Amino acid sequence: MNIRKRYTSEEKTKILRDYLENNVPISDLADKYGLHPNIIYRWKKQMFETAPENLDNLSKNKKKSDKQLIDSERRITELEALLAKRESLIAELVEDNIRLKKKTDGATLIKLGLNRK
Repeated sequence: MNIRKRYTSEEKTKILRDYLENNVPISDLADKYGLHPNIIYRWKKQMFETAPENLDNLSKNKKKSDKQLIDSERRITELEALLAKRESLIAELVEDNIRLKKKTDGATLIKLGLNRK
């Protein structure tokens, strides 16, 4: 029983890169990977047929990622402003709390049931 090996996109790309960049003959690649040369030719044809679409998608993805980056930076600015407001409010509340503790003597705290040890 002959089991076919399925090649991933990465494996196909590696084989085609050897052919295109390193000028390795398709017959040598076919022997090396146990493929029929027509399969490699088919992969090459598919690669060139889908190349324009893939290149368009790259530019669309770049535009999309640029927009996401701008949106993220805007969101960070908004969150930093919100954080600054909250930190300011916390500082005011801490100051008020300290001022109230100084004004209130221990006996008043005991009467109010707020004495802390």
